[in-house]
Parts: sequence; C-alpha cells; structure tokens
Amino acid sequence: MRKSHPVRRAVLAGAATVSGIVLLLSLKPASDPGSAQAAGQAPPAAAGQAPQGGVNGAVTGDAAQTQYGAVQVRLTMANGKITQAEAVQAPKGGRSDQITASSVPRLNQAAVAAQSADIDAVSGATYTSAGYKKSLQSALDKAKAAGGAAQGSGNAQTLTGDVAQTEYGPVQVRITVAGGKITKAEAVQAPKGGRSDQITASSVPRLNQAAVATGSAEIDAVSGATYTSAGYKKSLQSALDKAPAGGGSSQAAGSGGGQAQTQTLTGSVAQTQYGPVQVRITVAGGKITKAEAVQAPKGGRSDQITSASVPRLNQAAVAAGNAQIDAVSGATYTSAGYKQSLQSALDQAGG
Repeated sequence: MRKSHPVRRAVLAGAATVSGIVLLLSLKPASDPGSAQAAGQAPPAAAGQAPQGGVNGAVTGDAAQTQYGAVQVRLTMANGKITQAEAVQAPKGGRSDQITASSVPRLNQAAVAAQSADIDAVSGATYTSAGYKKSLQSALDKAKAAGGAAQGSGNAQTLTGDVAQTEYGPVQVRITVAGGKITKAEAVQAPKGGRSDQITASSVPRLNQAAVATGSAEIDAVSGATYTSAGYKKSLQSALDKAPAGGGSSQAAGSGGGQAQTQTLTGSVAQTQYGPVQVRITVAGGKITKAEAVQAPKGGRSDQITSASVPRLNQAAVAAGNAQIDAVSGATYTSAGYKQSLQSALDQAGG
C-alpha cells in the first residue's frame, strides 16, 4: 500500500481544523440572554414595549406653608411616572422673587429625575426646598392613591389630608386605606412646643385609634385637646374625600352595571390676600354636580364679599364643569383662590 506523504497529511489536518472552527462559529447565537442575566444585566426589552400602566394626568399636592410663603407643586404623570413638575405657588416679594426664580426650576428638574420627593435642597433656598418637597410628597401620595384605585379596591392607598390650621399650630393627617377601610392613621403635623407637646402626645394616638375604629371623621374630640381634635377631624375628612368613592371602584354595583360612582373631592387650600379659600366638589358621571366653599375669607368687609360671590362661583363651577370660570366682579382675590382650589379638586378626579 502506498503511504501518504507527511506534508500532504499535515495540510489535510490543518484544513479540517479550520473548517471545524468556522462551523462552530456559525452555530453560536448572536446574543446570550442567559449570560447577560448571570452578569446582573437585564435582557434587552422587546422593541416597542410600553412601560407598565399607572396614573395619567395632573396631580396637585397640598400647599406647604413656609416662613416666606406657601409652596405648592403640581405634577404631570404618564403611566405612573413624573413627566413634568411645576410650582403653582412659591414665595414671592422682595428677595423671595430672586430665590424662587433660581431654585424652583432646579427643584422641578430634580423631581422629574428622582421620580420621588427624595431630592436635595437647593443651596440658599432651604425653606422653599423644604416646602417643595413636602408638597411634592403630597402629590405623589395622591398619585399613588389614584393608581391603587385603578388596580382594585384590595390595594392599600396612602392619602394625606390638607393642613388644618388651629390656634396652636397646624394639624395634618395621613391615612392608609385598604378594602375601603382605614387601616392606619397618623398625624404628620401636630401642635408642638411648650404645653402643646404634652397635649399632642396624649391626644393624637387616641385620635388615630378612633379614626381606624370608626372608619370616618365622625370621631369624638379628646378632652383637653379641643383645637387639636378639631384640626385632626378636618384634615382626616380631607384625606377621606380624596379616596375614590366605593373603595376604589369606578362603577356602582347593581343591575345597571355601568352607573358611575359619586365622588366627593376637596381641593387644596388656596391662600389669598384676605384669607384661605378651599373648594369641595361632588362629581358623578364625570361631571360636577355640586360645588361648595368649605373655607372662604371672613371678617369685616370679607363677609359681605364672600356671601355675594361664593354662591355665584359655585353655580359657575357646576355649569362649566371645570375651573375655567369668570371671576366675580368685586371679588377678584376670592375668585382666584376659588378657581385654584377648584382646579386642585378636579386634578384629584383626573380632570
């Protein structure tokens, strides 16, 4: 038998090796999702995949009072994410104008970037920053509540009531609602300093327990804490107003099946030159069926202006179905505050 030449065998072996390598490379997948996950990286999302659903529309936080004026934040949400933040109220006048103009845009950007109220204070604007963060958290609480309502009544919602001013200091209540019931109540603000510390420490836990037990703001005042109790009940009612009617259901039960629920929504307090204005509306079928001012300027000349203008503003709100209503002649400040608080209530209804 004729033997192959050694050089020829070497050439054939080399060619076979190269062919095998090329074949293996052609079979290797272009990407390896498993290895990416093992390295701690998420696999690439499919093209066109939308983010998970969430709250859409405008949400206005409660006005936060600071040493230099009120701060109030309004968020624009899309699919549960902050797409825009703006201060609808901020300190003004004198030096405050410069501080507001410099700090608020930076706070707005920070809110969008962080998607939370955990943002840094702007240097030189400590009070404005603190107020901004507080109102921002309030807006996020409202958005969270609205998102929980959209997912079903079984989800827990956190709702922060409006600040109730009392003779001894502000009171503000935050509640957790699940299955249409209050499961937790807490005072995020309460009178403090001197004798108030003792009264707050004694009364607030009892008020918290009463709120959970009754599931409403119809609770008894604590003896010796009349003002704190009154403020607590007022802020608690405001928080309850923000909870969607029917424990988060958007439709009423019954043979109608599609009958819209009635909701009562209380807007944030709008501070005016002559006193606070706050509007409460009743909404059914996406329309305002009733509007009322639960706070309005009072005392002296204000009593006459309020009694003449508020009924007309209430009628205008129901007729227009929105906050685009005309100011009442001779009640410019009251009208402006009314419209601002009305818009805040409509924001809570998704309008």
